Amino acid sequence: MSNDTYDLEALQNGSLANLVLTKFKLTPTPSLTVFPDEIFTFGPSLTYLDLSGTGLSSLPPNFTTSLPNLKILFLSNCAFTTFPDLSSHHTLEMVAFRHNSLTSIPENTLPPKLRWLILTDNRIPSLPSSISSCPNLEKCLLAGNNLSTLPPSLTQCQNLTLLRLSANNFSSLPKFLFTAFPKLAYLSFAGNPCSLSSRKAHKLPFGLLDIPYSSLAISRVLGRGASGIISQAEWKPSPDSDFTEDVAVKMFRGSLTSDGRPEDEMEAVLLAGSHESLIGVVGKVTGYSEGEREGVKGGIVMSLVPEGYKVLGLPPDLESCTRDRFTEGERGWEMGKAVEMLTGIAGAGAHLHGRRICHGDLYAHNVLASKGDGHGLLGDFGAASVYGEEEDGVERVEVAAFGRLVGDVLGLVEEGGEGERERAMRRGLEELQRRCEDGDVEGRPDFDEVVEVLRGMLGWRGVMRIPEVPN
Repeated sequence: MSNDTYDLEALQNGSLANLVLTKFKLTPTPSLTVFPDEIFTFGPSLTYLDLSGTGLSSLPPNFTTSLPNLKILFLSNCAFTTFPDLSSHHTLEMVAFRHNSLTSIPENTLPPKLRWLILTDNRIPSLPSSISSCPNLEKCLLAGNNLSTLPPSLTQCQNLTLLRLSANNFSSLPKFLFTAFPKLAYLSFAGNPCSLSSRKAHKLPFGLLDIPYSSLAISRVLGRGASGIISQAEWKPSPDSDFTEDVAVKMFRGSLTSDGRPEDEMEAVLLAGSHESLIGVVGKVTGYSEGEREGVKGGIVMSLVPEGYKVLGLPPDLESCTRDRFTEGERGWEMGKAVEMLTGIAGAGAHLHGRRICHGDLYAHNVLASKGDGHGLLGDFGAASVYGEEEDGVERVEVAAFGRLVGDVLGLVEEGGEGERERAMRRGLEELQRRCEDGDVEGRPDFDEVVEVLRGMLGWRGVMRIPEVPN
């Protein structure tokens, strides 16, 4: 157990009574159905409470007054059917009820300082109109519910930046999603009737192969995520040839994630096609046995990312909420190389939206980049959604995400020693960021225009990736 994780016996036998705790996590205890009053002994010092994996279905009436400074509350994988009344809790900023049995959120029950709401994988049919009383709401995870509409009062949440609506019952998305939220940048809605009907109209790109599982020799795991496992493999295209190729294989497993369903992610990756700033997809895995198929939703074979490519940033944490984080190791970009990399990512955005695919998670932590080459690869389609003409406004929502990426990359560029050309590029990127994040959503550029602006900064040599020749 970690220093902040305790079991029920230690809580109830009094051995924690004299501790001053700011953070308390209980080991999963499905048999616990009544809130343990011993937690109240931590009183004002407690700011983080995690009782996930218990049988709790309600909170005691004195919950708010006994834990007056609580900021973060996790009650995932519990037995709640009705959202508890937290409206008088004025310090709560993050609340998580993932994978309960919620069917109701009564009016006027949400905490007013709410910033991050996790309701993934429940049976919620509607949101309360009183969600408008949460003006700080920034991140709202609603995938895997029974929603078919959103309350117009949601537009009062002007700080909303990330919204997950995948695997619900939307036959169409509310039009206000594309105009009313000045900060909305990350939107997913795959697995809804509106997206599924659009997906049927799309055709898989020409040239994708069916690759038998038997032709792949898996060697090592490259990464694990909520939707599956990525491994390096040796692929033998023909059983009659000695030729082999090193590739990456992602096998999609599991069910619902906070972004959506693995099968929707796989479909979006296959529909995306080829672009120099997307990780190349070779084909779809076929022909695995029942034993190999257990829990598997499908698989794809991708090009292996070359050595030297590193993740551009770190995902948001509880404090940063919707902002990526960066270490010194990510810094040190040259301005010209940064603009080249951003041009490629913008091109990938234009390519995807040209195929009516919204990436949904256009973050630095989903870009693999090479400083030396000035090149990036956009990956992780876990939040990707296929859309139709009725959802055309989604492109300018995603342009805001690119604007935030531009700001992040500017923070990674060395300022010392910049010449006039580099200073002009910095001014140009700052102006582009402002335009991409414009609160007037319909006034933002689309990705095609963004690409043209960036190419203009580079000049023809940069676009053709020809190095400058010294005098």
